[in-house]
Amino acid sequence: MNALAVLATEDGEPPLLPPWPETVVQALGLAIVLTVLAKKLLPVINKSLEDRRRAIETDLARAQKARSQAENDLKRHTAQLAEARHEAARLRHEAAEQSAAIIQEMRAEGQRQRESLIAAGHAQVEADREAAAYTLRRQAGSLVTDLAGRLATEALDDPARQSRVIDRFLDDLEVHAARSS
Repeated sequence: MNALAVLATEDGEPPLLPPWPETVVQALGLAIVLTVLAKKLLPVINKSLEDRRRAIETDLARAQKARSQAENDLKRHTAQLAEARHEAARLRHEAAEQSAAIIQEMRAEGQRQRESLIAAGHAQVEADREAAAYTLRRQAGSLVTDLAGRLATEALDDPARQSRVIDRFLDDLEVHAARSS
């Protein structure tokens, strides 16, 4: 109190302390305001806070449910994607197997056709050879007979005469071959 006494004003009152009746009135006013606030405003504030808390809890529950649903959807989609990839791999493998089988089948068919063509070619060559041999025999027989007839009709004691007969025969043979072509 000594410090307050030193600072006292001329009337003996400390300069920073309000007069006591004012302090009582202010304290009563403050108590009334606080009572009114506690009775009227505090329940409204508490109700608003409680409503807001419930709304937040509801939103959190919905968000948790949505998150859970999203996680389940993600798992399901991931599983479907893995299954689709597996199916695609299986289909690619089957296509490769089918492609290899088709290629093998086409090769075998090509081989069969080649062998068939070769056999047909050999048969044709053999038939042509036999026909040529038959024609050659027939023509050779005819030529031999013709030559023998000419030789029989002409005396071939003279070598010059023999050479002329053979040359005429060969010339006739060339003319005959040219007409046949």
